[in-house]
Amino acid sequence: MSSNVVYAIVKAGGRQEKVSVGDVVVVDKLAEEIGSSIELQPLMLVDGDAITVDAAKLDKVSVKAEVVDSAKGPKISIIKYKNKSGYRKRQGHRQKMSVVKITAIA
Repeated sequence: MSSNVVYAIVKAGGRQEKVSVGDVVVVDKLAEEIGSSIELQPLMLVDGDAITVDAAKLDKVSVKAEVVDSAKGPKISIIKYKNKSGYRKRQGHRQKMSVVKITAIA
């Protein structure tokens, strides 16, 4: 493993994602417009051999990203059925997502 690898674990949309500069990540829908810049909260930073997890040191670290696009997740089918009573209910759902590109980890 080379010593110049830089990546971060960030909290994005209720989940944790491993990101490095140039990565494109799909997260839950964000309120920001397409093309706007956002800052994600880092939970861990790996810079070569140095691993930072201390909250006081992570406050100084910023992970900047740009909202590239909005998308929809896969279709989820919800089917309810009760035997012998004639009850059937069918419903679908597609979660709204945002596509984000990581621009800087500093």
